[in-house]
Amino acid sequence: MSTGAINSYIDVAQIVLYAFWVFFFGLIYYLRREDKREGYPLESDWTERSPRMLAQGFPEMPAPKVFRLANGKTVEAPRAWTETRELRATPVGGWPGAPLVPTGDPMLDGVGPAAYAERADVPDTTVEGLPRIVPLRVAEGFGIESRDPDPRGMDVIGADGAVGGTVRDIWVDRAEMIIRYLEVEVSNAGGNRSVLLPMNCARVDGRRRRVNVASILGAQFALAPGLGNANQVTLLEEEKIVAYYAGGYLYATPARQEPLL
Repeated sequence: MSTGAINSYIDVAQIVLYAFWVFFFGLIYYLRREDKREGYPLESDWTERSPRMLAQGFPEMPAPKVFRLANGKTVEAPRAWTETRELRATPVGGWPGAPLVPTGDPMLDGVGPAAYAERADVPDTTVEGLPRIVPLRVAEGFGIESRDPDPRGMDVIGADGAVGGTVRDIWVDRAEMIIRYLEVEVSNAGGNRSVLLPMNCARVDGRRRRVNVASILGAQFALAPGLGNANQVTLLEEEKIVAYYAGGYLYATPARQEPLL
């Protein structure tokens, strides 16, 4: 027999290979279970028909684990939590898995590209415990580089070319050192109010002194979700704001919901 052989049919290299296969299968099984700590069990038409049916797939969800947060609170995952929001959409057909169509304002109904998660209604914080995303008026030590265009005072132009509002301030991420939002003053029937515009949806035109936004129309800025505190934004508010502008890429006009050809 050659070196490393246990008998005529098995050697050490073969045993190591089999051991690796077993280890790799166990690793995939473990990781696949751990990634089911969020978003499971799934809600489907079948679970609505039979509450005893648990839509979790294979492998099953792991046992609940308690995670301790930096603020001293604890979170259990998977958690015994179900969606409490009213579903403002209706299926296009009577078969299971039928696509949903919004029943009201599609950009505010929270479905499709405008869907959002019910995150905690508290602001994200830095390691020092300060609100992470704040306007420049309260962010000491932050400013705009002198060689970059300052969007404050610029008109915000929607996809239809209409003016939606005016940039009043810039919201920065004190942890990542980047601009997250532009604060836009808009007018509606109740007077003036401020809304946030995600920086990823804005294109600052320094030469023409304007901010272009392709996702929504000029009049739709006035309907964007607002803030509970003028100087900070919560995780839940961020979800709603980003979902609103993202939903505009499909729902801002009826034509965007039609095929290109």
